[in-house]
Amino acid sequence: MTDTSSSHPAVRRTELVADLLDDAFRVPGTNIRIGLDPLVGLVPGVGDAASAAVSLYIVAEAYRAGVPKLTLVRMLGNVGVDAGVGAIPVVGDAFDAMWKGNKRNVELLKKSLES
Repeated sequence: MTDTSSSHPAVRRTELVADLLDDAFRVPGTNIRIGLDPLVGLVPGVGDAASAAVSLYIVAEAYRAGVPKLTLVRMLGNVGVDAGVGAIPVVGDAFDAMWKGNKRNVELLKKSLES
């Protein structure tokens, strides 16, 4: 069986966004990758809200691609966890670096398109 979900335009677009937010940079001397999400989250007051707004783009693409409502709810939950915990000073930024909610949402999109 071929994986047609990876070639879907929504998947390609959302993978780019998720990579930027979750895995754009490698921490020197390690195999740990972080993206703009935890870095933007360092900006008090607006950082986590801005990251969440960009994360909602992935959910919007999934909606346009026709994924089931339950999957959309799970995706929104991932964005909510990312934004909610990410808003906690210091601990939230470390959480953002490890949680990678945008990558999780792209995986949910792919699985939905496969079925």
